[in-house]
Amino acid sequence: MVRKPQESTGPSQRQQRVAELVRHALAEVLSRGDIQDPVLSQHVITVPEVRMSPDLKLATAYVMPLGGQDERPVIEALERNKKVLRQEVARRVALKFAPDLRFRRDETFDEAARIDALLRSDKVQRDLGSEPDAEE
Repeated sequence: MVRKPQESTGPSQRQQRVAELVRHALAEVLSRGDIQDPVLSQHVITVPEVRMSPDLKLATAYVMPLGGQDERPVIEALERNKKVLRQEVARRVALKFAPDLRFRRDETFDEAARIDALLRSDKVQRDLGSEPDAEE
């Protein structure tokens, strides 16, 4: 019996599990204020998602300061303190290799606002309000 190679449709269960552990570790470090940085100490930072590479050596953390203010300075501060954050994640998550960290702006809030605006548009409201008498 010959097996067909499976196409990669998304992250594996292991990638998801490790990503969640890394997300929890980052959130804990940032919420406790373990990093001595003036920008990071002034903001509450949420980490809604972390994605791991297939070899688990690269973690991309999607971050957003609470309220969405000062996104660029916060991401720059996280990049400056990447080495310390990686050490803290390595202490909290038992992996063979500590993953390199990348920080990206979380765009899910923008996408949700865009979809919400689409659903509230006149065109959609008109379609929702129309009666289906021609179909019956």
